[in-house]
Amino acid sequence: MVAATLAPPAAQAAGARLRIEGVSHAFAIRGEALPVLDRVSLSVEPGGFVALLGPSGCGKSTLLRLVAGLEPPDQGVIAVDGEVVEGPDPSRLLVFQDPTLYPWRTVRGNVSLGLEARRVGRARAASIDQALGLVGLSGFADAYPHQLSGGMAQRAALARALVNAPRLLLLDEPLGKLDALTRLAMQAELLRLWQETRFTAVLVTHDVEEALMLAERVIVLSDRPAAIRAEIAVPSAYPRHRDDPALVRLRREILTILGQAG
Repeated sequence: MVAATLAPPAAQAAGARLRIEGVSHAFAIRGEALPVLDRVSLSVEPGGFVALLGPSGCGKSTLLRLVAGLEPPDQGVIAVDGEVVEGPDPSRLLVFQDPTLYPWRTVRGNVSLGLEARRVGRARAASIDQALGLVGLSGFADAYPHQLSGGMAQRAALARALVNAPRLLLLDEPLGKLDALTRLAMQAELLRLWQETRFTAVLVTHDVEEALMLAERVIVLSDRPAAIRAEIAVPSAYPRHRDDPALVRLRREILTILGQAG
């Protein structure tokens, strides 16, 4: 994979401060409320990296959507830099589980969408090239989504977010469809980019090891409706190693909390 440095705009500040306070949410299904989140409270300091772990379908992705401003919570407050989230904002970007690429646009065209919306013209081509290099798609700038593998499409979606140098990056299993070796490489690149630009990151993943390799804190959620069961600080310095005894111990602890200890 080609490494590239994606420099943030000169005017960009450090990562955003996130505050989630007493957030509950439910879906309306056939006229009945299906609770998804139960009084979740969480704060992330500017430039922090937090991972959310929990059973499938417990509400992790819903929480990211609420933070992104795609819908309001039923109860509670979500604030970024002290301002209540009331809708989407280009400083808060969500990378979905599925790539959601426009099939009629090339990879370059998809990656440039955010910059076009913000009317960022100067150095746009260089920023796009850097983002494509970062995710290993430099040779596919003129390809269309139907010409990409699932993993390549997901990398294009990640590049589309990174090119905008977000202050708060919300990651809904963005590496889940990559092959094992590419996933490891992308974990390292994502970590490097976070260390260089210090955006605030919230990662949803089902991979306990991935959470421990990347995040400063791991938040373990219960089954639906999701409530926080544990907040675990990861003390190991970067770069981390998978055979680090401290990480092995934390992995066992988290699996025990999730009821998966063997």
